[in-house]
Amino acid sequence: MKTLDKLLGIRYPIIQGGMANIVTGAFAAAVCNAGALGLIATGGLDPDGLRREIADLRSRTDRPFGVNLMLMHPATEEFVKIVIEEKVPVVTTGAGDPGKYMEALKGAGCRVIPVVAAPILAVKLEKEGADAVIAEGSESGGHIGEMSTMALVPQVCDAVHIPVVAAGGIADPRQVRAAFDLGACGIQVGTCLLVSEECPIHENYKQALLKAKGTDAVVTGRIGGTPVRLLRNTMTRDYIKAEKAGTDRDELEKFTLGSLRKAVFEGDTRSGSMMAGQVVGQLTEIRPVADILAGLMEGIVE
Repeated sequence: MKTLDKLLGIRYPIIQGGMANIVTGAFAAAVCNAGALGLIATGGLDPDGLRREIADLRSRTDRPFGVNLMLMHPATEEFVKIVIEEKVPVVTTGAGDPGKYMEALKGAGCRVIPVVAAPILAVKLEKEGADAVIAEGSESGGHIGEMSTMALVPQVCDAVHIPVVAAGGIADPRQVRAAFDLGACGIQVGTCLLVSEECPIHENYKQALLKAKGTDAVVTGRIGGTPVRLLRNTMTRDYIKAEKAGTDRDELEKFTLGSLRKAVFEGDTRSGSMMAGQVVGQLTEIRPVADILAGLMEGIVE
């Protein structure tokens, strides 16, 4: 099976994760120019915003790129129309089943690569026409499933005949090699790119990432069935305490309302949601994104 770089026409077999409110057209373009597949995240955008970010990206790079669709977003149908009109070469999806959009996207020449957290969903998406799947383990930051990357990736590889990209818990060449040994054709990374010079998150957020240990990446919402991994702070402690006490979902949402924007744009490290995976304990310095990507592939041979 071809590696991801050969499939997508990029230098490295790496996809940048679709991090809502973080990945702008400028950042995605920097990732593309550094050799990976950059993705514009729609999580914090409206339709006009997506068009602007695509235009901005194209003004900065001529390399392949993608758009990440969070399928729970109320503007998803409009986003799909824009992706088709703009001839976006790759779409990754999360938070739902992209089956209803598959025919239109693929008919427009777009490669569709959904994120999956279980083999059964990968099988379903293969039947619906997915070009590949991203098997994302619970080590990752943001919204997570239950299976770890080590268990998930080989089970997805055994269940489908399309390429599988490994995600979750990858930040250095040891983990990249492990992903290939598990059967993946490439990797998706997010947390390790947060500490790149080009990443637009607030400096306070970056410094919190550098100071954190792997055990500081905790999970909120596990009891209520909406698990999210992020850095431990005052908000997460209060949330988990209230969750264990049986507080209802509407009350719990008050802890997280607007909290990602607080962290990303305001640098609020006490009440903001600083999404990060367990590899946060491996982050030691702020570097150009090109150096981070080259470092991931150091010593890796085809």
